[in-house]
Amino acid sequence: MNAQLAPLAETLERVRARIEHADEPPTLDALAQFAQLSPSHLQRAFRRRYGMSPAEYHRARRFGQLKAALRDGAAVTDAVYEAGFGSGSRVYEHSDRLLGMTPASYRAGGAGASIRYTTTATPLGRLLVAATARGICAVTLGADDAELEARLAAEFPHAARERVDAGREEWLDAVIAHIASELGWSDADAPALPPLDVAATAFQWRVWDALTRIPAGETRSYGELAAAIGAPKAARAVGNACGNNRLALIVPCHRVVREDGTPGGWRWGVERKRNLLAREQRMAGRQERL
Repeated sequence: MNAQLAPLAETLERVRARIEHADEPPTLDALAQFAQLSPSHLQRAFRRRYGMSPAEYHRARRFGQLKAALRDGAAVTDAVYEAGFGSGSRVYEHSDRLLGMTPASYRAGGAGASIRYTTTATPLGRLLVAATARGICAVTLGADDAELEARLAAEFPHAARERVDAGREEWLDAVIAHIASELGWSDADAPALPPLDVAATAFQWRVWDALTRIPAGETRSYGELAAAIGAPKAARAVGNACGNNRLALIVPCHRVVREDGTPGGWRWGVERKRNLLAREQRMAGRQERL
């Protein structure tokens, strides 16, 4: 590491540790005074190193603790306070975005949620699209419907899941039509995407948003994507965010490759990833010749 950068990196790590152990989110001014940096400098440097602001880091960490406690079966009230939240109201303010449902429903494996889904054939295998009343919650690829339905059931074991036929669910049909148009499986114009209902941290949303900005036919390494979101040291965290993506083809994590250019892994199969990248590159090449 550059000698001039080392002291700043050490300072930022001390700030991060202070946030980790804080019961209440420290103010930016207090953290800046602790770090002996200006608030604006600290904000920029922290975001560049960790991919999020100090406030976002504190909130993401607290919600991570909350989700772990809920998964372990803790009562909602106990989990809220064990995770360091002063009141349940703060949790419910952010639960739709960070949990995808209320804490009680998340703890119960989606209990109370109603999920509609359908499947269809694609050149990459079977495609499943699922939606709650709030928006699209899953887009997955697999070898057959049984595999896809089992995966959906594992993610939302206690949700009410209903299969609907194509043409009877506007959101599901719109996602399928959008994917087919974007990937050249259909000549029809791509319809607008419905809203999304996916649990994610602020950092994951930033990575997924950056993924959607990679043009079809192009790829980026994990390091390049980390740099693109202003967090050049966060390549591993970017990889984890890609691995947690549950919206196949909508959030194009298949466009991220290893530093040496090899495809690397993909939760829906590396062979599908190779085929998909090759298809996109052929399409991009044809469009350039037009």
